[in-house]
Amino acid sequence: MSENSYNVGDLVAEFLARIGVTTCFGIVSVHNIPMLDGIGRRNAIRYVMARNEMGGAHMADAYARVSGHLGVMFSSTGPGAANTVPGLVEAGFAGSPVLHITGQTLTRFIDRDMGTVHDVPGQTAMLAAVCKAALRVRSAEEALGVLTRAATLALTPPMGPVSVEVPIDIQRTVIARPAQLDSLVLPIPPAPPPDAAALDEAVEILSRARRPMLWLGNGAKAAGAEAMRLLDLGFAAVSSWNGRGIVPEDHPMTLGGLHGNGAPLVQEFYKSVDAMLVVGSRLRGHETQDFSMPLPATRIHVDVNPAANGRTYSSTVFVTGDAALTMAALADRLRGRMAVEPGFAADFQAMKQRAVAAFTEGLGPYAEFPRLLREALPRDALWVRDITISNSSWGNRIFPVYGPRDAVHPVSAAIGPGLPMGIGAAMAAGGRKTIAMVGDGGFALNQTELWTAVQERAELVVMIMNDRGYGVIKHIQGALQDGRFFYGDLVSSDFQKLAAVAGLPSWRVASAAELGPTVAKAVATSGPSLIEVDMTAIGAFPPYAPFNRMGIWAKQAAE
Repeated sequence: MSENSYNVGDLVAEFLARIGVTTCFGIVSVHNIPMLDGIGRRNAIRYVMARNEMGGAHMADAYARVSGHLGVMFSSTGPGAANTVPGLVEAGFAGSPVLHITGQTLTRFIDRDMGTVHDVPGQTAMLAAVCKAALRVRSAEEALGVLTRAATLALTPPMGPVSVEVPIDIQRTVIARPAQLDSLVLPIPPAPPPDAAALDEAVEILSRARRPMLWLGNGAKAAGAEAMRLLDLGFAAVSSWNGRGIVPEDHPMTLGGLHGNGAPLVQEFYKSVDAMLVVGSRLRGHETQDFSMPLPATRIHVDVNPAANGRTYSSTVFVTGDAALTMAALADRLRGRMAVEPGFAADFQAMKQRAVAAFTEGLGPYAEFPRLLREALPRDALWVRDITISNSSWGNRIFPVYGPRDAVHPVSAAIGPGLPMGIGAAMAAGGRKTIAMVGDGGFALNQTELWTAVQERAELVVMIMNDRGYGVIKHIQGALQDGRFFYGDLVSSDFQKLAAVAGLPSWRVASAAELGPTVAKAVATSGPSLIEVDMTAIGAFPPYAPFNRMGIWAKQAAE
């Protein structure tokens, strides 16, 4: 490429490759053509062509979660940028490092409400409202600096999505290739060590604990080895739903995602815990019954973000610092000082067995699904799921997860991201199989992305839990609306015919006994495939906590 032809679009493409980006997602459009032209001509980055911007943003989010690297998504400006918002919102909830690069109208027209193509006055403010930051390139000369700042912000804990607008005239501006690209390193600050005084307090409390527990969240995903050191000292563990697999969930001293919400035996056990160490978790309302779930009175909270202190639950001690560095320091200083009660481990394991059995019993005809599915999948398979009734019950809580980046779900509790998240996860999986469990209602929101999976030959099994409606909503309506089930019944696709149109192998499961063999077939099939689980044939899914104790469900249980 001659110096006379190098433009800002080329700079964007080369910048991404220089910082280690190998996969991007998005849609080509009139206001991003120069940037995508730069990517295409270099052929150094795989560009996954989503069917809509929302799906592309969800793909970038899941890619970031599974890979542990930057997820990158391109959109057009205006309506295209607006359509990324649901995915950016989810990335923000999940703390995913996502770089959203969008075009913009010609610089002289921006924010002037002149009716130019794709112009949305106030777009930057819209993106800033759902991102960690929203930046705009205002000249060709500052493009590299703005891009560097954006990627650095996204990857600096607490991580999150960052948007960059690059006006179309700036994208086409011919520039001299910046020599800085040859030695570019993002200036990501080092992990902050724990605050010394707070660490001292935490050590004193934990050294006296006889029945200590560890609550692990998303911020501890890179600290599995350090968490295991604390378990070796006698701690038990539990995870937020976005912190699953930090401790492999077949370890006898972890509850995984069965953290008490919907598990009264776990809540009862917490009464005997004399110190809980919370690391990298917000103790989200969705997981703590809107912060009403009783937790042990002595709570030590570790987070890289000082704003987390007292945001949900009060802290006896708050330690600002990196999860791995803090847990390593605690393990070093607690070695030889812990006096964990001799019967604590046995008590915990017995409680775990009872709690899992009790929860499983409440699943009705789906009681065997977690076991059958787990047995049919490789240990390293990726577990992606949408907000559907099966996930809101057993998928989040008792399906075992073995690695810190093996599970992806909508932390925002939105329906619809499951399929595109499955694609993004599969793109980051390095050949490992991904299964995405979605509901028929959620699947409908992004079902066009099925063709993205086909085009990319994604190693993805799409498992549709088909109850012909919004099952979660109906449980809520039964609990809170006296059983007035308005607007929750859906006419869905014939999923077998849909799979045939898309060129996918597909199967239909009409009984629990068919699940394991069918999933095994799908896993053994190269490329994407589809399984429809016919819930109307298997039976109604029982209402789950807390709704099972409310409204018509409580009345039915009493009868």
